[in-house]
Amino acid sequence: MTGPLGAGPQALPAAPLEDWLRERYFQAKTDISSSGVHNYTFGELRALDPALLGTRELDELMFRDGPSLGDERLRAAVAARVRPGPGHVVMTTHGSSEALYLAFAALVRPGDEVVVATPAYHSLSGLATAAGASLRPWPLRPENGFAPDLDDLRAVLSDRTRLVVVNFPHNPSGACVDPRGRTELLDLVANSQAVLLWDGAFTDLVHDHPPLAEPSQDLDRVLSFGTLSKAYGLPGLRVGWCVVPQGLVSELVRIRDYLTLSLSPLVERVAAVAVEHADALITPRLTEARHNRRRVLEWAAASEGAIDCPVPRGGVTAFPRFTAHTDVTDLCERLLARHGVLVVPGRVFGQADRMRIGFSCPRPELERGLAAISEELGTHARGRRRGTG
Repeated sequence: MTGPLGAGPQALPAAPLEDWLRERYFQAKTDISSSGVHNYTFGELRALDPALLGTRELDELMFRDGPSLGDERLRAAVAARVRPGPGHVVMTTHGSSEALYLAFAALVRPGDEVVVATPAYHSLSGLATAAGASLRPWPLRPENGFAPDLDDLRAVLSDRTRLVVVNFPHNPSGACVDPRGRTELLDLVANSQAVLLWDGAFTDLVHDHPPLAEPSQDLDRVLSFGTLSKAYGLPGLRVGWCVVPQGLVSELVRIRDYLTLSLSPLVERVAAVAVEHADALITPRLTEARHNRRRVLEWAAASEGAIDCPVPRGGVTAFPRFTAHTDVTDLCERLLARHGVLVVPGRVFGQADRMRIGFSCPRPELERGLAAISEELGTHARGRRRGTG
């Protein structure tokens, strides 16, 4: 692929998380790796309002190309939920990944400085690198439980900063700014020349305060992103969106003309029903995740110092440190090979002594996964004491 993000596929760096999950995801019997809530079936979604996805409605659906900005019904449902600010519109996309690609391609040129909250999901940093930007990490510090420190953000902002890229609640740590911190962050960006890219994939998955308000309500130079993959339990639909300033729409559409053109009308119809019934999908999964979060923290606390787990303030992943390990990758490999348990090694986020554990899964699955980790830790420790490990 040629264009704004480089001369060829080599311009895009590897995606370590996807490389780890690509085959292992389908081999696992117990999955405690996911950053999203556990998935819904089509039948469960249809049960919310059978008439909306009835046989007659689907039979009459015409498989024509859709509008460049997305289906009007789906866009209206997203707008009613996220409440874009003045001068911003909703554009639906093939997951939030397409929206992020369009944004970086439209906004970043070689030599621009891009500030990224770090550690980061690969799209948030890799796309900037591929566009020729100079990355300026805003470090979310492990010693502070990854809590965002806005003084650290001030330290990396400059007159050359083109974009500030954030993801709150944060993947993989679950760290989050609170409403007051959100206001301060937006003020910092407003007083700079930068554009804010706000990855809101986990907006609805917060545990200690209400969901953060859509940033375009208070800031003009901002694009925000959402998805059905995380809080809605519908990753297989591959539907996301961006809230974009009206003046940037034509440029995003121009780039999209070379990529996907539009979404499937069938997918957008199903997605519209999901967003219209968002609370019915999100609330039970969030309630379950909060109970499971408590269990993960209890499990870590009972490890006698072997596992140091910061409290996830949002999202459905924990990012504990394994204190006897400098790199947990071998441990993660043993978990899959011996127990069929899938987790994510922290090295894919640049934190090799940590592991991403997803806790929005049925409780029995979570318990199997945690028990397997405990067993491997105990076996490994005994082996080392015997001098065999």
